[in-house]
Amino acid sequence: MKHRIKLESFEAAAPEDNAFEIDQAAFEEARLAAFEKGYTAGWDDAIAAQDAETTRLRSDLGQNLQSLSFTYQEARQAVLEALQPLLFDMTSKVLPAMARDTLGQIVAEQLMPVAGDLTERPVTVVASPVSLPQIRELLSGERALPLAFQAEPSLGECQVYLRFADSETRIDLDRVIIAIRDAISSYFTVETEEAAHG
Repeated sequence: MKHRIKLESFEAAAPEDNAFEIDQAAFEEARLAAFEKGYTAGWDDAIAAQDAETTRLRSDLGQNLQSLSFTYQEARQAVLEALQPLLFDMTSKVLPAMARDTLGQIVAEQLMPVAGDLTERPVTVVASPVSLPQIRELLSGERALPLAFQAEPSLGECQVYLRFADSETRIDLDRVIIAIRDAISSYFTVETEEAAHG
């Protein structure tokens, strides 16, 4: 039995005719479809790019607003921290000095509305031994009022009692100053706690 060997042929093949004809209408339709596909892809890319830019801008705006909020809070906290010692100094130094200086005037203002009724009944002005001389000096010009003065060591410098025959009026600027000091202290305590907890 003989085997046949098939050898590869190295002869030049006959040229194939690659030219073909396309219908003009089909060509125009294919060209328009390709244009439409490219236009749609470009439009989709532009919308996607715009959406990405809008998202980035929103994110940047959010971060900037958050930074601005922190900056405002930090500035506010710095101002409050600077004011705190000033306000405490005012309640411990300025207000007591003002209260001492105006105590006599406040007592006089309390007595003037009832001066007509006091022509015969004496009023006892009870005050701290420290404050009494100043009050007595201020009221000494009120000759129409029957006044008696009594020192009471248990009273604070800015506390006065006006004792009438059947009633008593208390003037307590010390208590007012303490209430102001407590209000300031409470405010700063709350502010400090809020700042600590964000």
